[in-house]
Amino acid sequence: MLIVQKFGGTSVGDLNRIANVASRVSATKKAGNDVVVVVSAMSGETNKLIEYAEFFSKTPSRADMDMLLSSGERVTASLLAIALNEMGHSAVAMTGRGAGIVTDSIHTKARIQDINPTALNQAIKEGKIVVVAGFQGVTEDGNVTTLGRGGSDLSAVAIAGAMKADLCEIYTDVSGIFTTDPRIEPKAKKLTQISYDEMLELASLGAKVLQNRSVELAKKLNVNLVTRTSFSNEEGTLITKEENIMEKPVVSGIALDRNQARVSLMGVADRPGIASDIFTKLANNGVNIDMIIQNTAHDGKANIDFTVPVSDLNDAKLAVDSFMQTGEITNSSYNESICKVSIVGVGMKSHTGVAAKAFSTMAQENININMISTSEIKVSMVIDEKYAELAVRSLHSAYQLDK
Repeated sequence: MLIVQKFGGTSVGDLNRIANVASRVSATKKAGNDVVVVVSAMSGETNKLIEYAEFFSKTPSRADMDMLLSSGERVTASLLAIALNEMGHSAVAMTGRGAGIVTDSIHTKARIQDINPTALNQAIKEGKIVVVAGFQGVTEDGNVTTLGRGGSDLSAVAIAGAMKADLCEIYTDVSGIFTTDPRIEPKAKKLTQISYDEMLELASLGAKVLQNRSVELAKKLNVNLVTRTSFSNEEGTLITKEENIMEKPVVSGIALDRNQARVSLMGVADRPGIASDIFTKLANNGVNIDMIIQNTAHDGKANIDFTVPVSDLNDAKLAVDSFMQTGEITNSSYNESICKVSIVGVGMKSHTGVAAKAFSTMAQENININMISTSEIKVSMVIDEKYAELAVRSLHSAYQLDK
């Protein structure tokens, strides 16, 4: 088998942990597998490099930052290759450039455009373990870029797809994907497998194990992903195509997103195109919109409510204020004391009454639902933040996810 293994910052957090990773990679190689390893920077290293830059400038150029930040992963890759060679393996460290990762030219959040796996395939053919510095690539004209949040996961999935690897293992400090956050509900169970679509929903709804971009890419390239911990030999969770999953549970997981704010617009002018104008302005301000509810008031004017990430709230206010100054919005209010709790499961497609059970569970706990949105495999509810953990535990129990 050809296995791509990715180790995050906590897994390579110090020299002893890098040695632990070397032992795990060595065992995979000795079991008869070809191995490509993708590594992040040692935990805390990227923040330290950012602090170094800010000592000289609060607004350094993005190109210079990419050059600086990409060094963290190179250090880890080099150290791991040295450790593996010392253990008797033939290992080689490669930068993103060396691994053939070509990106667009948007510095600090570049997107992978192509991977030329020639050098990777040649090294594997020669029996080597390849250690790739994650989170980075180069533009077509040779400038170093970094891939933004979750960039090392993205590197690993893209390499696995380009090399047609049998498996891509993402090692973190958690042992897999759980039915909900075990810190909120100790009865949460680890899932043995989950579909790409379910994982995408959970990731977008607040689950922090994997970034959306890497799951989207895995689905596009048909890469079998496993997320597991580097600190034990526990089995992880397989993320794969829906058709590969034999028994599809009605609900797979409960997600909680506390990073939500509600924006309420009252007295919105009743004219064609007003909603388009408002949401275009919000988009131009870089505001990410989630749920939207619109209704018409008695005086013919409309009320519009929507949710945004808390980090986008100030930009949303600026956009709204521009319409209030023209009188096209009479009043507005903002509420950061909310959260979004969601149920996710591919089995919802073929079962009735799933949403009804969620709503009745909230009613039994005397929790008021402010907003609702649904898709084929998800039901999301906005509620007051003070009920967040109660809602998660109640829903987890209602759908018997602890069984």
